[in-house]
Amino acid sequence: MNITMILDMASSVDDRLVVTSGARSVTGAELKQLARRAADSFRGCAAVLYEGVNHLAYPVALFGAAYAGIPFVPLNYRLGDVALAALEAKHEGARILRSEDLDGWITGLDDRPDPTDDDLDADLTNPDAVAVVIYTSGTTSEPKPAILRHRHLLAYVLNTLEFSSAAVGDAALVAVPPYHIAGLTNLMSNLYTGRRIVYASGFDARQWIDTVRAESVTHAMLVPTMLARVVDVLAGEGGDLPSLATLAYGGARTPRAVIERALDVLPTTGFVNAYGLTETASSIAVLGPDDHRAAATSADPVVRARLGSVGRALPGIDIEIRDPEGTVLQPGQEGLVFVRGDQISGEYGSRSVLDDEGWFATRDLGRLDADGFLYIEGRADDTIIRGGENIAPAEIEDVLITHPTVTEAAVIGVPDPEWGQRLVAVVVGEGDPEEIRAWVKERLRSSKTPDSIIITTELPRTETGKLIRRKLLADLSAAAPQPELEKNHA
Repeated sequence: MNITMILDMASSVDDRLVVTSGARSVTGAELKQLARRAADSFRGCAAVLYEGVNHLAYPVALFGAAYAGIPFVPLNYRLGDVALAALEAKHEGARILRSEDLDGWITGLDDRPDPTDDDLDADLTNPDAVAVVIYTSGTTSEPKPAILRHRHLLAYVLNTLEFSSAAVGDAALVAVPPYHIAGLTNLMSNLYTGRRIVYASGFDARQWIDTVRAESVTHAMLVPTMLARVVDVLAGEGGDLPSLATLAYGGARTPRAVIERALDVLPTTGFVNAYGLTETASSIAVLGPDDHRAAATSADPVVRARLGSVGRALPGIDIEIRDPEGTVLQPGQEGLVFVRGDQISGEYGSRSVLDDEGWFATRDLGRLDADGFLYIEGRADDTIIRGGENIAPAEIEDVLITHPTVTEAAVIGVPDPEWGQRLVAVVVGEGDPEEIRAWVKERLRSSKTPDSIIITTELPRTETGKLIRRKLLADLSAAAPQPELEKNHA
């Protein structure tokens, strides 16, 4: 099977609109026609490199590549010329579509004749063919080409969603970047369920809110930094979003304080926390709307704590927590998160990192509670070892962000001759460093209190909200000597 079956099915239902991009909307049949014409134009190409913004050209190019039997490779168009050229060089013979090309390319397809089935002679029956190559964001190392085959993407859609289940008039606003796994799976899941996709070419909180209202958007997905900005605007104006039935968030760890505020600001919206990775073909665990409200209103501390979880495994997904030696841990014990299922790829280039039983090491630290709720405590690579004690930055960051003057926080370990590593917190805000340190010390023990607090105006993040710790550490390494850190600003 090939992911084109999703478009084939969507185009056969009725004449409802499936994509809105700018001033143009198309039906499923029109999208399929454009994709087949695109496939005809891709004959002789080794792959399709998409270096553009969210646009009608994105689904056309994705399905066009699938009909042509070649990989689709969405690249981060925000990268510099040198970085993009290096990625392009890895895909010799590819067709490249850049932001400035998209309008003209679509116009050219409008005027192109329809190909026959004989013209499109690619084998669409091979589920092991490469569908998409996504370069991981590289927050702790250089990006790697994650391979997603047709069977991985179809397993996610077919195991978790019901075809044509959306109500007529439902619309999903997609503002996540097209080169992120969420951009890909948002397209396929909404197309499969019959929900019209409304593309935002960029993100601005005010414009996002206006679009939700103007397009009567019922579903949307935001990364944590986007969610925080939307909530800030809504709280400031005292407004709401009555059409918005469901708001998903994910792509990076979301501080509990952010979601608690969002629940207050949007009391009639159902929230969904989706946890997944590029290598897992999108979400593998979900905390649904009922779980959110139950946790937010519960007096039971165990249930209330679930607001900080990513929910339970989706159908077809197994999750285990293991210690460094590979022993499976019991509920409540923290360790390394391993996942298994038909949608799991775990493949980079020609190298698979799945073990003999199909388990994928996410390199996330986490724990499962007795009812199967998964808690992600951060990346294993982020663990700070101070005086022989393993410290997860996320625990300290969650406390820092509750300080009234702090809006964002990051904790990293820097080399220290006595302790091995010392804790440095970089926070966005205007507070007094010593007051913030005292705030943390009151709530956590001394060994988890940052040795230094640096006030800054912005943290280095990817477009999906993930903190780029290697960039932060590099900046600190180039800063003042350690004893002077707390007196300096990043």
